[in-house]
Amino acid sequence: MKTAFYIAKRYLFSKKSTNAINIISGISMLGVFVGSAALIVILSAFNGLENLVISLSNTLSPDLVIEPVQGKTFDPNNKVLINLSKDPKVAVYSEVLQEKALLRYDKNQFIGEIKGVSSSFLKNKELKKTLLQGEFILNEDGKDYAVIGSTVQYTLGININDPLRLLEIYSPNKSTSSGFTPADEFVSRYLPPVGVFESNQESDNEVIMPLSVARALLNESKNISSAEIILKDANQGDDLKSDLQNKLGAKFSVKNRIQQNALLYKILNTEKWAVYLILTFVLVIATFNIVGSLTMLVIDKQKDIAVLNSLGADKSMIRQIFLLEGLMISFIGCAIGLVFGWIFCYLQIEFGFISMSQGNMVVNAYPMAIRYTDFILVFITVSVIAFIASFISSRLSVKRFETLKQAI
Repeated sequence: MKTAFYIAKRYLFSKKSTNAINIISGISMLGVFVGSAALIVILSAFNGLENLVISLSNTLSPDLVIEPVQGKTFDPNNKVLINLSKDPKVAVYSEVLQEKALLRYDKNQFIGEIKGVSSSFLKNKELKKTLLQGEFILNEDGKDYAVIGSTVQYTLGININDPLRLLEIYSPNKSTSSGFTPADEFVSRYLPPVGVFESNQESDNEVIMPLSVARALLNESKNISSAEIILKDANQGDDLKSDLQNKLGAKFSVKNRIQQNALLYKILNTEKWAVYLILTFVLVIATFNIVGSLTMLVIDKQKDIAVLNSLGADKSMIRQIFLLEGLMISFIGCAIGLVFGWIFCYLQIEFGFISMSQGNMVVNAYPMAIRYTDFILVFITVSVIAFIASFISSRLSVKRFETLKQAI
């Protein structure tokens, strides 16, 4: 193998009798370089977009959420959940009662989501980042308030600065099978809206209110829909999730951020891997230039092959020489491409020279996120494609081995 590697290295860097071989080898290396760099840049760009979108959508999403597997509600008075609020890993533990309801404001109405939360919910420091107007207050001086999503405000035309108009909330009365009037069929509450938040499409349909108000509307004296957990260190989420799932058993489901936003993650990953496959096909085309390059090199080195054979080199060694030649062309191009891709992504992260559209108020520069797993993926992809192309070329190099022996 050392002899084959030494000869392959000499062939790669030495001047060929036909200049076209050097040019084709350079084009092959350039193709691998461009393909590798493009893959790293595109994957890093999708990582950046993924982090951006998820950071925006997860402002109101907890690190972990506990839900019942069957039914809509469950009793939170069990030892695991009671002790969870005292866990040193947990920054915020809040109980949530959630259901759809009819919302009315003046003559406008909208089917939205009411979300009753315990007082600890307001300890989430990220809440202020979501506010568009007003304040995030649910109870003050014994009076209850509501904070509404941007979709609710837009649909109902709510003016939070008008204290005389209240948000009307109606929920079916579960304790009444039939009433004398339509009003008996519903439980209603009237809350002044004091704030407007914006997080994601799902959350923006919500009205956040005190848990006591939601209990009265939904006629739930003790049960809750879910328990939300925000951790002091988000990196501990997977460990705590597994621990809680084991303790709570099969009747409960413990979901992390990815599972809470499964559809969003699926869409982002589908787009990312679709682009990866497209660029991989481009890389395949570029890499298979190696076949042409090595084929021409075999023709140029016919006499060398015959001499090597006379010195004792068998078919296996000849194959190894041209296999290593092709792999070296690919690996050099890949290595330079990975370095260039990393530099490009780093400069974009630091200086943001590629900007988003002027109307974008979220970020000024196109987001990037470098992950070492992407480099491993690209390297493996190039290695597999290069090996296949080089293997084909090396097989062709000794296809007429007996004829080449007579060329000297």
